[in-house]
Amino acid sequence: MANQVDPRFAGVRPADDATAGFDAGLRAYMLSVYNYMATGVLMTGAIAYLVANTPALLAVFFAVKANGAMGPTILGWVAMLSPLALILVMNFGMNKLSESTLKLCFYGFAALMGVSMSTIFIVYTGASIAQTFFVTAAAFAGLSLYGYTTKRDLSAMGKFLVMGLIGLIVAMFANFFFKSGPLQLGINIIGVLIFAGLIAYDTQRLKNLYFQVQGSDIMGKTAIMGALTLYLNFINMFQFLLHMMGNRN
Repeated sequence: MANQVDPRFAGVRPADDATAGFDAGLRAYMLSVYNYMATGVLMTGAIAYLVANTPALLAVFFAVKANGAMGPTILGWVAMLSPLALILVMNFGMNKLSESTLKLCFYGFAALMGVSMSTIFIVYTGASIAQTFFVTAAAFAGLSLYGYTTKRDLSAMGKFLVMGLIGLIVAMFANFFFKSGPLQLGINIIGVLIFAGLIAYDTQRLKNLYFQVQGSDIMGKTAIMGALTLYLNFINMFQFLLHMMGNRN
């Protein structure tokens, strides 16, 4: 769980937010970000469903333990840890990687996330997963639209949310040992609120970033990295909501 922000562009503001000449290019840029992000989310969902419903594939990545619980195999651990490695490669290698390679890394990341998330189809009912997905999609659309259209500067809120995200990770790590139900509920609620704010903040940040990269040779790469950020926000919000709304099998 992470929200990747390129430090070179943190807090960037356009010189003139209302410049009409940029509108068509801005719309095309944001559309490419959303297209990458949506394709990644759909790929993750399709692969998760495929793995969960194909016993041979499921057995490759997950095994039933003696106590009846399902745990990852060696390949399962590789699939679960590889997305983090790809995020690091994409962030630190953005300038060196070609746009096509960066795109391949993004889709590889989405595919591996599908493998690691496949167990949700075993733990939760299909109806609750679908319901949570549509709630997340509707919330994402509204929050992203707000981030795109608001005249309010959300950069200060972004710094607060990043600090909150660090605290959330610490709380999740602590609850891994304490197994507290009330604490987990609090983590889920705070997690939803944090990623809701990050969706609006990152949308505005990506909009502002366009005015700095438009016409440059890194514009395509920036769109892919922006899609990765929004993808992570969407997936994390979905998971926290699923923990609250999902009906278990």
